[in-house]
Amino acid sequence: MFYKVELKDHIRVSPMYFGDDLKESVTKSIKLKYDGLINADLGIVIDVTDVKEVGEGVVIAGDGAGYYETVFEVIVFRPELQEVITGRIRDIADFGAFITMGPIDGMIHVSQTMDDFVSFSKEKVLSGRDSKKSLRVGDECRARVIAVSFKDVTNPKIGLTMRQQGLGKLDWIEEEKKPKTAEKAEKPAKKKKKAKK
Repeated sequence: MFYKVELKDHIRVSPMYFGDDLKESVTKSIKLKYDGLINADLGIVIDVTDVKEVGEGVVIAGDGAGYYETVFEVIVFRPELQEVITGRIRDIADFGAFITMGPIDGMIHVSQTMDDFVSFSKEKVLSGRDSKKSLRVGDECRARVIAVSFKDVTNPKIGLTMRQQGLGKLDWIEEEKKPKTAEKAEKPAKKKKKAKK
């Protein structure tokens, strides 16, 4: 989900930075351009970590700013299909739950929260009819990414499921790991003795 990516770009440095150290000025300009940027190919830029190279500057007529060909590294968040994430439930609605995963939220449709008939209460709780499991705001959960859409770049959509083994509310997963109470041990069947003729 989190990657360090090396990029190369012509960075515009405003004239107000001309008196500062060149690398510092370029770093500030990169952060202005890239911090929080959402791109379908790149993902969501979290931070600029290093400026590796700053080339010769060029001033374009009519602009007055300097443009520097720059090589730099950024940390990006890029959700991938089938990836398992851990996050906290931020909100619950009648149609599902929103889970915070890194810098954005993913959505778990009500049908993907658990293997059970699920009902929604006014207290923002999703409850399983037969399993008696409940999901509340603040619960820590593990989910799998099943859909990623950057169609609207300002609001990427991440679809999640918790209906597979090893997924769900962390308390549920721990419960599943505990050994079941020993059922009454079946008595071994008595061996029949063969009658001698």
